[in-house]
Amino acid sequence: MSQTKGPEIEFPCHYPIKVIGDHTEDFAHEVTRVIQRFDPGFDPASMTAQPSRNSRFISVRVAFYAASESQIRELFEALKATGRVHMVV
Repeated sequence: MSQTKGPEIEFPCHYPIKVIGDHTEDFAHEVTRVIQRFDPGFDPASMTAQPSRNSRFISVRVAFYAASESQIRELFEALKATGRVHMVV
């Protein structure tokens, strides 16, 4: 008899992600703008940014308030839809 697994993440929660894109002056602002559509209480001061070794790319780490798995998927899609995000982890 197989048991159904429950969700591995308990919602709501603060969900950490890393967003990677081209290193431009306003990349972090663009990431903030998208995240605030999904989490209006998101504090941009909690964001950390790290340029790549050659400064061609930048990775931005954030933790946002996630209410559901579908919200996380929608946020990932919205970030990718900017055309500026290479990867969301």
